[in-house]
Amino acid sequence: MEDTAGPSARRTTMVMTPAAPSLLTDQVFVTLRDMIVNGRLPGGSRLRIRQIAEEVGTSVMPVREAIRRLEEAGLAVSTPHRGAVVREVSKDELLHIYDIRMLLETDAAARGAEAASPDQVAVMSDKLELLRDAVADRDVDGALDRDEDLLRALYGSQPNRHLVELVEGLWHKCRIFKIFGAKTALESGDDALWVYPTRLVEAARQRDGREAAAATRESLLSARGRIESFMSDSLPQE
Repeated sequence: MEDTAGPSARRTTMVMTPAAPSLLTDQVFVTLRDMIVNGRLPGGSRLRIRQIAEEVGTSVMPVREAIRRLEEAGLAVSTPHRGAVVREVSKDELLHIYDIRMLLETDAAARGAEAASPDQVAVMSDKLELLRDAVADRDVDGALDRDEDLLRALYGSQPNRHLVELVEGLWHKCRIFKIFGAKTALESGDDALWVYPTRLVEAARQRDGREAAAATRESLLSARGRIESFMSDSLPQE
């Protein structure tokens, strides 16, 4: 796929194996997502629907839906007169978002753990098992979704719904960063994806707000470090 976003245009090739029609959207989405995460489609690259459809040998509908999902995942944005382009990210944005996440989520975790009922802890435990399964399957998106489900149950134990909504908005905004971090953890065998959630479940079971806050802070610092390293090593430098 040709990138004409800047003065130095590059050409990348998408390779897909044949798939049943019902799987085409998923396959196009995963292919584009991996190219974005691996730096083969850098920030600002245009996602031309017809060109992508020609390269993967499908109609425009699966491609259009895949790009819509990229936008929902925070990996692409729609711009006037250009259509969808790959979202540009920077280390400054990473640091700023994770600073805010630490402020909000350590508080949400502490409040949630102190207020968690046995039923809510049971929900968290179920989500933890699904998270472990996703990690075992090396499923980046599944691991992130299950982790957010677990945290949503924890944070939702406390009564301030506005706090949860703010946190969920940040999750969406930094989804691309979270993919970088989860991908790095899975490829390196780092157990951070399930160790910190395990601590959170136990903290909620004990109603230990201090431990929940500590586990959350350590988890976010760990993730931020992995993401910074990934961005330095894998993404094109300005």
